[in-house]
Amino acid sequence: MPETANSSGLMTPTFLRVARNVRESADVVSIELPLGPEQRMTPFRPGQFNMLYAFGVGEVPVSMSGDPGEPDRLMHTIRAVGPVSTALAALKRNDTVGVRGPFGSVWPVDDAAGCDVLVIAGGLGLAPLRPALYQIMRQRERYGRVGLIYGSRHPHDLLFHGELDAWRRMPDLQVRVTVDHATRDWIGDVGVVTKVLSKIRHDPLDTVALLCGPEIMMRLTALALQDIGVAPERMFVSLERNMKCAVGSCGHCQFGPHFICRDGPVFRFDRVRDLMTLREI
Repeated sequence: MPETANSSGLMTPTFLRVARNVRESADVVSIELPLGPEQRMTPFRPGQFNMLYAFGVGEVPVSMSGDPGEPDRLMHTIRAVGPVSTALAALKRNDTVGVRGPFGSVWPVDDAAGCDVLVIAGGLGLAPLRPALYQIMRQRERYGRVGLIYGSRHPHDLLFHGELDAWRRMPDLQVRVTVDHATRDWIGDVGVVTKVLSKIRHDPLDTVALLCGPEIMMRLTALALQDIGVAPERMFVSLERNMKCAVGSCGHCQFGPHFICRDGPVFRFDRVRDLMTLREI
């Protein structure tokens, strides 16, 4: 099981002011929350999430999407899909948000040292994986070959355009970006992420894969990786469920015998593979 942070004493929110709101796509924004000397929070690790509270509306879990090497600020990337996320996405500079966390298990970035690493994201799934990629690239000499595969429905849905361009220019990072529906000016790959697996150089027998995106995408990608020789116990997926308490007490995020907020969101694929095939669990 991926490591899980101690979540005791994290029911009281810290109040932070928004430094900036960055538009990533039509319905996705990233908000930056600086931490002052009086606002002490446990440093987060890649894969973890916070509970963000929009005053008068409610609270939702949002993964960290910033650099874990920058402990003086938090970044969260939010898609506006419901009342709370829409209110959070509308926050402007100097608006206040309540923050509880960090919660949850982490990507096995340290354990992957010495191995090839595949980071595979679909849609908004690049946001929870971005901290892992930051850490890997900061400690690049610890890893073998590193590849990023990022898939989206349309080119205009892609996130973090500036960083994608910067990552493409890195000689020690293989990047493939693919879309389901290409526009006339699109020059990247077209198709689902599994179609470009063969374009990333790696040793399947010595590869650790980190996957985040829609569940069907993660399950099919994991099965494709298994077909080429990547062991299921070396694949990790991040799951999303309706979280309320974030400490495993309310049961809203139960997934079979697991609670996503407490035992996840990052799970070893072989431990949730069968559950991911069941409907409405």
